[in-house]
Parts: sequence; structure tokens; C-alpha cells
Amino acid sequence: MTPAARRAADPPKVLDRWIRFRLPDPEHRLSAVRLDVDSVLPARTRDLVRRDGRWELRLPRPDLQRLEYTFTVTGPDGVATQTDPANPARVESAFGARSVVELPGYLPPAWLARDGVPGRFDAFEVSGETADPVPVTVWSPADAGDAEPLPLLAVQDGPEYDQLAALTRFCAVQVADAVLPRHRVALLQPVQRSPWYSGSPRYLRTLTGPVLTTLARRYAVSAPVALMGASLGGLTSLLAALRAPAVGAVFAQSGSFFQAELDGMEQDFPWFPRIVDQVRAVLGTRHTDHPLVVGLTCGALEENAPNNRAMAAALARAGHTVRHAEVPDLHNYTAWRDALDPHLTDVLRDCWISRG
Repeated sequence: MTPAARRAADPPKVLDRWIRFRLPDPEHRLSAVRLDVDSVLPARTRDLVRRDGRWELRLPRPDLQRLEYTFTVTGPDGVATQTDPANPARVESAFGARSVVELPGYLPPAWLARDGVPGRFDAFEVSGETADPVPVTVWSPADAGDAEPLPLLAVQDGPEYDQLAALTRFCAVQVADAVLPRHRVALLQPVQRSPWYSGSPRYLRTLTGPVLTTLARRYAVSAPVALMGASLGGLTSLLAALRAPAVGAVFAQSGSFFQAELDGMEQDFPWFPRIVDQVRAVLGTRHTDHPLVVGLTCGALEENAPNNRAMAAALARAGHTVRHAEVPDLHNYTAWRDALDPHLTDVLRDCWISRG
């Protein structure tokens, strides 16, 4: 950054009613700058205005504890996306690096700074009805033999969950602190995420059949299996849990429980009708012979918040034990990481200890 750019640089400033963003442009190379944030925030407020060799925006302060963003800039080389050069706070997301504003009162979870039990990873693939086999990586306490009976948590988008939300670190700390029993975590990787995680009958049969059967054959499983996922992975975890007698709990974060009347903005998604049909069937169920422990978390301002509220009410009405929590963040892995404790902790303790 040039000396002039450094003088113009200014990190985001949180005010009572606004968050102020600035991007230096002392040579006037840019013709437009736009703040790229979650779509739930008002679109009309995202264009920065040029002022004194820099671009500036005052965004109405949302009711959040943190906000991820990038800048979309238009210049002589075309349109590009970049992080904020004046803001050293960054986070890796499912779509690359993003800058972060942490609002007053936000604290990352304490377990991130803790040491957990040592672990090991075993990788293999499971073939089923999907065109591609399902890659699986199993985390276990390092001293656990495969024949030692332990509870099992199976996770959709597992490798990404581990990389971006520190999932196995969380589990290792919970075991070290004796909050959760020693257990294994199966990290399931989607080869074709949208087709698989949109109510695909072939994937659901593969997950509830060959995947869970292979895991039980390779490792001794001592308690009901718990399934977990976020967004479309949360939908998939719930649909699979309702079909699989071996599953006792499901934890869905920002679950994509699409309904035609609530989620019209998703109607261009190719598998939207299939999801709507399957969600409608779950919402219409009035009784279950297979009661689950269910945990749902979702950002209070997310587009998925209304359909998560409806799903929580429907599952409780059908006889499942439901915990539903709304959090002051949006649709991202850090939000899901920050909600693991106590919400995932409570679901797993109920499934593996109280009912195991």
C-alpha cells in the first residue's frame, strides 16, 4: 500500500447506529465499490460513496455480534472481490477469505483456546447408490482401538466443518473435560453437494444404509448414532435421521427446510420442489414411533429463521425432543462453530448419556 493509501486507510468503526466502512482510492482508479455482505441486509445501503480519495459507507448497525464482508470493486481491470486492506481481522469461509467486524460484546468460544485429547484420522470410501462413493474420514481419540465401543457422530460436509468450524477440536476438548464421553466423529464429504443434499433418495438410502452399516462394521458403536449438518446438510441430516432406526439424535444448523410460502427466493434452485415436498411431509407428521433428540440453531436474522421455527414446532408436536436456539450471527461456519457449545453438547449428552 502506498503512503497516500495508508493515510486514507481506515478500519471499520462501530458507532451507535452505524458501522462505517472506508476503502482508500487516492489515485481514483475505481469507478464503483460495493459492500458484499449477507443478503438479509438491505441492498440499497451497500454502495460506497467516493469522498476525499477514498470510498465510504455507513451501514445501519444490524442486531448481530459479528459481520463478515468483502468489497466488490470496479476498476480498469474489471470487477473483482477483495478483503478490506485496512482490517486485519479475517476469517476463512466456504467461499474464501472474508473480512470481519466483531461488534462490542462478541467473544469467541472459550474451548478454542483449550487443549483436547489427542486424536487420529482414518480415511476410506463407501459405495452405495450414488454415482460416486462417499469419502469418509473418521476422527477417534488416539488411544481408542477400533473394537472399543464408542458413540458416533456422523457429519455432513464433515471435512469443511472441521476446517472452518474446528469440529474435531471441539469434540476433543469436550472429551478432555469429561463433558462428553469418548466418541468418534465421521466426517462425510459430499462429492456432488447440491444434488446429494437436496433430499436425494439415492443419497439418503446410501447414508442410512451402506454408510452407517460400514461405520458400524469398522468400529464398535455403543450408543444411538447422532447426525449433524448445516444448511442443506442440516436438512439432509434430519431427513436421514427420521428414516434410520440406528439414529437417536440430529443437530441441524441453519437448516434449509424450504417451504414454498416462506422461501420463494430459492425457487430457482434446481431441487427446490423436491425439498419443498419432503419438508411438507415432515411438517405434516403428527406422531412418531421413532422419537429423536433434535437440536436446531439458526441466526435470528437469517432467511432460514422462519422455516427453522416452523420445523422446530412441527417436530415437537410429533413427539420429538426439540431444542431450538436463535443466535446473533448469520449463515456461516463461524456462527455454527460458536453455537456448538452448549447446543450440540446438550443434544449429544441427552442422546448418549441420558438415553444411551
